[in-house]
Amino acid sequence: MLLDMIFGGASFQEVMIQLIMTIPIVLIALTFHEVAHGWVSYKMGDPTAYNLGRLTLNPAKHLDPLGSLCMLLFGVGWAKPVPVNSRYYKKPKLGMALTALAGPVTNILLGFAGLLLMNLALYLPLIEGMNLRLWAIIVDFLYYFALMNVYLAVFNLIPIPPFDGSRIAFVFLPDRIYFGVMKYERIIQLVVLVALWSDLLDRPLEIVADAVINGMDWLISWMHVGIGLLFG
Repeated sequence: MLLDMIFGGASFQEVMIQLIMTIPIVLIALTFHEVAHGWVSYKMGDPTAYNLGRLTLNPAKHLDPLGSLCMLLFGVGWAKPVPVNSRYYKKPKLGMALTALAGPVTNILLGFAGLLLMNLALYLPLIEGMNLRLWAIIVDFLYYFALMNVYLAVFNLIPIPPFDGSRIAFVFLPDRIYFGVMKYERIIQLVVLVALWSDLLDRPLEIVADAVINGMDWLISWMHVGIGLLFG
């Protein structure tokens, strides 16, 4: 994304336009991701995130500097984890899994909304007087909005700490194995950063994200058919 443009010979104007589009996407994607974690935990009886002021859409409460930078440069990243306390859950393992799943699911829904709006925006040039340059920026923004939210969801579903996927895996793993792996969370995070910088994660993430995007496209195409049949 942005990093590819910088090293791919893009002009300063192109890089700045991409940066201006990407920053609000990062703010929205990461903020909604973390608020979803806290909201689901709160609904299951855990007031921790609420008491710490984390059930807010103010990005300043959620953004992690390094995670936000990775999101800007690579299209995947992380925010400051919302604190949760599984002791408040009636079923701690299931509660942790649902809380963890809430973030990626929210990004998938945001991605779908972005893709749907992009398809609607394709009809905007038909409006008389519509500026084609503005139209192109709107379409590009919605495309990157969908793409980055899907990539963020897929990235966070990696089943190793500190990602949400590891909390979901907690449901299926014996406590001894799970907490044994969690001891190495910081080391694993460093390895993941190296993998990001060296592009080792690019292809696996791309395969899964493309499958999700293609599924969304398929669903939207059937929505078009349904609307056509309804009003045609």
